[in-house]
Amino acid sequence: MPSLPSAFPSLPAVTARLRSAGCVFAEEEARLLVRAAPAPDDLTALVERRAAGVPLEHVLGWAGFCGLRIAVDPGVFVPRRRTEFLVRQAVALLRSARRSVGSAAGARARPTVVVDLCCGSGAIGVALAAALGRAEVHAVDIDPAAARCALRNVAGVGGRVYEGDLYRPLPAGLRGRVDVLAAGAPYVPTGAIGLLPAEARLHEPRVALDGGADGLDVARRVIAEAPLWLAPGGRLMVETSERQAPRAAEAVARAGLTPATARSEELDATVVVGTRPAPASGHPVSSGSASSSSPRSRSSTSDR
Repeated sequence: MPSLPSAFPSLPAVTARLRSAGCVFAEEEARLLVRAAPAPDDLTALVERRAAGVPLEHVLGWAGFCGLRIAVDPGVFVPRRRTEFLVRQAVALLRSARRSVGSAAGARARPTVVVDLCCGSGAIGVALAAALGRAEVHAVDIDPAAARCALRNVAGVGGRVYEGDLYRPLPAGLRGRVDVLAAGAPYVPTGAIGLLPAEARLHEPRVALDGGADGLDVARRVIAEAPLWLAPGGRLMVETSERQAPRAAEAVARAGLTPATARSEELDATVVVGTRPAPASGHPVSSGSASSSSPRSRSSTSDR
């Protein structure tokens, strides 16, 4: 493998080093690393970490997500490009609902209440707040490192972060008030963990990857309790694989929510939506339906 020269390495030299280490997007990554390094020694250290298999986002300290720069600490789950589909679906459904109820119903009178479960870096909650303009964000993760990282991101949109198991640390006052309950729950079956890219297996916490025997253990727990927290017309958004979606939708229906599934072939992204039915006589957010449009963005090279 070529090594880097002692002087400030050129972009071609960095690209060659990364390519020799097996980085698929070597030229793109080289540009990012060159821009991130203030001195030759710093650049050499960054490049060697990346060449050793450390995720690019951990090397840089941030990940691009929905046009935002999200801080990502070492050992924290890296937000995937495919998860941008969940954010866009949630935003589209909320905007459609606002149009359907009109301003007379007070749809814009209060911030949208967002809960981001299994939040990792907090990317989903932050992206929703950025897209919606006014949002009350609550993010939860069981991993202390993830909760600390999420606080750095979520604090920027005025949100709160809780360390704990799913709903347990959330304030009881949120029950029945949540407009969007987004769950980035782990959904890789235990038996498939060994098939993940080394970047995920070696550098991301297993608790953020392992979804149990069929990959839906955590998602089922999220779904079962969601009706207690959703506002009338509020939506649960759960990312799954395409294969898992029918079983997840069945669990949504058993919980008393109205299920829908959205799919982006381009991003290889699947989102199962559960809507809490709204009283016929009220003016809550309408249930609507999930769109299947595919946003234009490259999917991550790592699988969840």
